[in-house]
Amino acid sequence: MSHYLLTATDKAGAMDQRIACRDEHIAYIDKLRDQGKALLGAAQLDDDGKMSGSVIFFDMTKEELDDYMKEEPYITNKVWGDIKITECKIGPSFKNN
Repeated sequence: MSHYLLTATDKAGAMDQRIACRDEHIAYIDKLRDQGKALLGAAQLDDDGKMSGSVIFFDMTKEELDDYMKEEPYITNKVWGDIKITECKIGPSFKNN
């Protein structure tokens, strides 16, 4: 298993799409969280306090991450524009075990 940080910025004008598939996105992330694969997630906010992107920390294999990227509702519904995946190492102070 490896740790990954996903940072995604919403496409311009994607708020309606974000709201429309938000429950599906949250249910998917909740499933991954329950499996121990999604460690933390948050919506990024713009200067007006509106959702404008996402950050998620994962603990999974590269193959699992690739599968996630094919199924993520914010990707399949074209909410996210710029997506960056960075391999990282979660510090010992933040691990649950």
